[in-house]
Amino acid sequence: MPLELRTRPVGPWPMNSYVLVCPETGESVLIDPGADPDVLQALLAGTRPGAILLTHTHPDHVGALDEMQALLRVPLLAHGGEHFPGREIYPDRTLSHGDTVSVGQYRLRVYETPGHIPDQICFALENDQRVIVGDTIFDGGPGKTWSPEQFQTTLRTLRHVVLAWPDDTRCYPGHGPHFRLGDRRAAIEAFLAKDHGDFFGDATWEM
Repeated sequence: MPLELRTRPVGPWPMNSYVLVCPETGESVLIDPGADPDVLQALLAGTRPGAILLTHTHPDHVGALDEMQALLRVPLLAHGGEHFPGREIYPDRTLSHGDTVSVGQYRLRVYETPGHIPDQICFALENDQRVIVGDTIFDGGPGKTWSPEQFQTTLRTLRHVVLAWPDDTRCYPGHGPHFRLGDRRAAIEAFLAKDHGDFFGDATWEM
């Protein structure tokens, strides 16, 4: 049986929080506790939480972190790099590209995917087609950037990390619906082939 994936949108600008559950042991991990602790507790119902994971430290993804840490008393796992300004994060374990995280009898593999923010990472379910991608990539475009340098970093991430994944990869983003990477590959490749100059901001594959 594959890992069970649960998701609920939380917060005023709906952000997808995720829970992964090992079907054999009932152990779970909570990914991106953005808001609404009561909703997150319901999402974890019937499981044994083992850790909180962050895809990145933007406020909409960590708004309920303090409350959930106090409630669950489990380790926090996150990238150790440059976090969102003014948001102090103290991971019990820092994650880097290629690291793995156990969820009961299953494992997640970490991919560093900077651009939207320097500490952005993705969690790929091993021997599975699903990847929790945070704000790395959405059905309609990449994550927002705030400088030309960030946008160029996003382009490198798309070229060298995201497009290396198989077409059957199912991307589960921080906002909006999940999607199959192969259904967007041609649009992403066309997007990467264009000269975007000094662009930064919200992008779509069609621009």
